[in-house]
Amino acid sequence: MDVFSLVPAFGGLVITLLAFFVALSVIVAVHEYGHYIVGRWSGIEADVFSLGFGPVILSRLDSRGTRWQFALIPFGGYVKFKGDKDAASGADSDSLSRLDERQLRQTMHGAPLWARTATVAAGPVFNFALSLILFSAIALWQGQVRSPLTIGSLYEIPYAHQMQVGDIVLAIDGQTVPDFADVTALSEFWSNLSDEATYEFIIRRNEQELAVPGPNVNIARVSAVVPRSAAAQADLRLGDVITHIDGVSILTFDGLKKAVEGSAGKALAVEVWREGATRQLSLTPRRVDEQTEEGFSAQWRIGVMGGGFFFEPKTSTLPFASALTSGADATWRVMKGSLSGFYHVVTGAISSCNLSGPIGIAETSGQMARQGGDSFIWFIAVLSAAVGLINLFPVPVLDGGHLVFFAFEAVIGRPPSAYALNILMTIGLALVLGFMVFALGNDLLCP
Repeated sequence: MDVFSLVPAFGGLVITLLAFFVALSVIVAVHEYGHYIVGRWSGIEADVFSLGFGPVILSRLDSRGTRWQFALIPFGGYVKFKGDKDAASGADSDSLSRLDERQLRQTMHGAPLWARTATVAAGPVFNFALSLILFSAIALWQGQVRSPLTIGSLYEIPYAHQMQVGDIVLAIDGQTVPDFADVTALSEFWSNLSDEATYEFIIRRNEQELAVPGPNVNIARVSAVVPRSAAAQADLRLGDVITHIDGVSILTFDGLKKAVEGSAGKALAVEVWREGATRQLSLTPRRVDEQTEEGFSAQWRIGVMGGGFFFEPKTSTLPFASALTSGADATWRVMKGSLSGFYHVVTGAISSCNLSGPIGIAETSGQMARQGGDSFIWFIAVLSAAVGLINLFPVPVLDGGHLVFFAFEAVIGRPPSAYALNILMTIGLALVLGFMVFALGNDLLCP
């Protein structure tokens, strides 16, 4: 066996594991810190703040008596508050019985209802806040397309053109380029562009207006690869231009989409242009459940994103308020989509293979990391919102289950009995473990 042939696979595995560890650690740390800091603000003291479970690798005791630690098993974390028996926040009756009134107030079990509710809810809320911050930061980093449309850089493509960096694009294919802030005009502009292979571009260069030829702006250039897709498996990469499918010329991304959708899942012979050379690939489209306004619809996809220009437009800084609104909207869409997807899986409207387990999440982490830092940060933002939402499900052992118990206490005037809590927590733990096993099975068995 050629040992060096294993290096790319080994390197990919290392990146995957490292990316998964980083993504999970960030999300768990933010979630648990939400519990910790709001608990502290509410007068509840923490004994342990742990990233990971099992044997402790590294720890430090702070001046408030909280032990901060890293544990061997990195899949999660916890805050053990004063008076807790274990990481699951069960009451340590013996310890609690020896505390005076002031000390009891510093425990999760002796604190007033409002303090306990705020402390438990803080974990998911901090996850949502992380998503909002990251999505907003991405929007600020990417900026908005400057008006008038100006070429900032040119992609490498297999089509001839006379465009130059700094050119101001006034019209394309007979259509005046609108202000990109005008969503309605921009939508009309894109819909009026023809499917011709070449366009006439009216540009301003050195204070002169010129008419120069160029390719269709919507060429089939890969701007992103969906993790765990047919494209990812075939090693399609950012910047690849798909020129032919089954020997038929592909002029636009819309043409690529139609060819894939019309394949009915049949393997496609794909010709790809990459860095001046052509490559022949075989891709088999996969049936994907995509969310629509009415619910979900099944489509054939290879897992690439494209569209836009064959050049990078110059951008200007997005106003902070607009970036924040964009971040909030993106966070809400992730939450709404996750909840809708889970509901449709449970009702059988879409395939259960849409649920991924740790292997699928790890693989997605690695592939997003390989696509660049912004893609990886975007993935962390998506995962953080989904984790926050899942933790609000009304299942005992999850934060949502504890909030249900607190709601019961607020209405009835007393918490559920210890006997009832033990039964419910056991049922909740069984549900969570069963879900994890089911998701892991999806990772291993689903295509």
